[in-house]
Amino acid sequence: MTVPTQTSRTVAGVINSVETLEGGGFLVRRPFPKSSFSEFDPFLLLDELGPIHLKPGQAKGAPDHPHRGFEIVSYILDGRLEHKDSAGHAGLLNPGDVQWMTAGAGVVHSEMPESMFTQTGGRLHGIQLWINLPQRDKMMPPRYQEIPTAQIPVAQTEDRSVTVRVIAGEALGAEAVIQTRTPIIYLHFTLQPGATMIQPVPKEYNAFVYVLEGSGLFGTEPAPGEDGQMVLFSQDGEDVVISNPADAQRPLDLLLIAGVPLNEPVVRYGPFVMNTEAEITQAINDYQAGRMGRIYA
Repeated sequence: MTVPTQTSRTVAGVINSVETLEGGGFLVRRPFPKSSFSEFDPFLLLDELGPIHLKPGQAKGAPDHPHRGFEIVSYILDGRLEHKDSAGHAGLLNPGDVQWMTAGAGVVHSEMPESMFTQTGGRLHGIQLWINLPQRDKMMPPRYQEIPTAQIPVAQTEDRSVTVRVIAGEALGAEAVIQTRTPIIYLHFTLQPGATMIQPVPKEYNAFVYVLEGSGLFGTEPAPGEDGQMVLFSQDGEDVVISNPADAQRPLDLLLIAGVPLNEPVVRYGPFVMNTEAEITQAINDYQAGRMGRIYA
């Protein structure tokens, strides 16, 4: 049995998601930003798209829209999305794939359901995380890291009660292949009933868990969390403790995300995240003047 250590973190709070319509009208669950919880340095937004079963013709996406000043991590769990942008990138994201897009100086981006998926319908489920860029990197050239599911490291405990997909950082001896501008941990854990996992997280990192499915117990003085909830951890230790009770009826599926706070001013306007109002005004002007380019068919 895994036993919590004296360096394990306590829970600072549990945040409920709100439902909102985004893009072309698709429904998402969002723990932040919202009026009561605007950001969690260095993270700016977390959206869960679905899970939802779509009939033929129901799938919607996010047509051409600009970004500047942050990174976007798109993690597809079910469904297929086509993407393209003004920098000439285009591709298809399948279940299990990760796209890590650094918007930097600015890019116009489109994320739409793959045409065959739109025709046939099916289960759609995905996660999008926005990560702030440090001031020195705000205007770096846009870049992409697209990692197919087969290249994402997967590790298990010896008894196979805990499985983790390592999107960023390290867990259970496996190390991610993605390179991040801000030090980030992004882990997709699945815990079977009765399993407990202790994941090291440096004390200076802000850390949270987002529960995708099931319900579990978190922290040294166990606090419950369930589907669609975000569990925040205090910076009073270096380990995050996660448990799925022995009497649970299903596995506990969750994301553990942590990052180093930037401690810099944040000014947001829609899809632009900068450090000053003047920089936001410049971003709007650059987009309206076409200086972020356009997407060609």
